[in-house]
Formats: sequence, structure tokens, C-alpha cells
Amino acid sequence: MCGRFAVTTDPAALAEKIQAINEARSAESASGPNYNVAPTTTITTVVRRHDEPDDEPTRRVRLMRWGLVPPWVKVGTDGAPESKGPQLINARADKITTSPAFRSSAKSKRCLVPMDGYYEWRANPDTGAGKKARKTPFYLHRADGEMLFMAGLWSVWKPAKDAAPLLSCTIITTDAVGELAEIHDRMPLIVPERDWDRWLDPDAAADLEFLATPPDVRDIEMREISTLVNSVRNNGPELLEPVEPQAEQTTLL
Repeated sequence: MCGRFAVTTDPAALAEKIQAINEARSAESASGPNYNVAPTTTITTVVRRHDEPDDEPTRRVRLMRWGLVPPWVKVGTDGAPESKGPQLINARADKITTSPAFRSSAKSKRCLVPMDGYYEWRANPDTGAGKKARKTPFYLHRADGEMLFMAGLWSVWKPAKDAAPLLSCTIITTDAVGELAEIHDRMPLIVPERDWDRWLDPDAAADLEFLATPPDVRDIEMREISTLVNSVRNNGPELLEPVEPQAEQTTLL
């Protein structure tokens, strides 16, 4: 799964880098680097949309809430979406075209979720006293320091017909590959740059072959980090530092 990640690139800088229109122009986008992005946080995403029905769709950088809210979710007493059931922060790659929560978004509302890297926790054997051992956190990122772009889905929810829309998204996960599987059996689905526009195409169905293909993780590095990351109250570059004594950094071959 993917339940926490880090992103330090400003939306405007991201838009310029990937040749996209920056639509992330609100106070929420000026909050600076976030080293401990948690569910329900407003995050930066990338979509492709039309201005006119027959024009060429263009890339857009947009802000969305992490945790997809399907359009049919009821309005709570506070005017927000009802919070019954699990938070839809992740969607299994093999279920998105059939799951009632995701299949509508899979048809034409696919996105990318850019990040510097993500965190995962490895389960450890129980202690001799039979107590659950604390999980070990790892940080996973590209070896060259470039951003990762994860496959996602997005949705539009409104509490009323004329109300302002809530844009929300989920990150697609797939079976973990190689040494990543030693940490967790799931991982976010990485979209290489050559596949960005194909994945984002609003006029084409989701590519089932791409969803079923194991991601290329040859340039992904991972390192053990401090348990500081366990608390969302901790949010700084120290979360990315190797534990002391420094854990050996591993490159997946």
C-alpha cells in the first residue's frame, strides 16, 4: 500500500518542469514542502483535460484531497462527505475497472500523483515474550533524485448541485517487485514518463495491459529511516535521513 509520502516541489515549478498548466493557485498550494503527507491532505496531482470538446487535451497541475470520494457519497450533517467506511487512499490495480468506488473514475478520470519518495513499514518477527515487534520504516525514492509519478484516479463530489466541487484522488497499488516485496507485498504503481499521456488520456479507457505489467524498479533505492515518521506531527527533512548507525542503502537490480 501507500499511506505516507514526501513531496517538496512547488506546484508552479512542477507545472513548468512537465509543461503543464498550473491550476493549483490557492492558499493550500503555498504551504511549502511536506515530508509526511498523510491521508486527507490536499496534494498536487497531474491530469489531462480538454478546454473544448474537440481540442487536444493538455496537462494540468491540480490540487486534490488524498482519499477518493465517489460522486454518490451522501452529505454529512456538517456539509462534508459522510466518513463511513474506509478511506479510499489506495486502489488495487486489478480492481479499478470493476470496483463500484473506482470504475467510473477509471474510464476517464485518471491522474498522476508526483512525489519525492514514499514510506513503507516492514513487519518484524514477534518478540520472545509474544509481543508485537515495532515495524521498521523505510524511505523509497529514485536513485537520481528525480520525482516519482504514481498512477492515480480522481473524482468530483458536490454536496449540492450548485456547490463548489471537492476534487479527491486515490493512488493505485500493485504487487511489490523484487526487494521491495521484502518490505511490503504492495507498492504504488509507478508511471514512467513515456506513459504519462497515455495513462492520462481522458478519451481512452484505462490500459489493462499497463495495469497488469510489473513496474520497473531498477532505479529505486530504499533505506531504513527513523521511527519519527510514524507520527504525522513530525514533518521535516530529518525524516529522510538514514538511521544511526547508518543503514546500508540498497539499489534494486
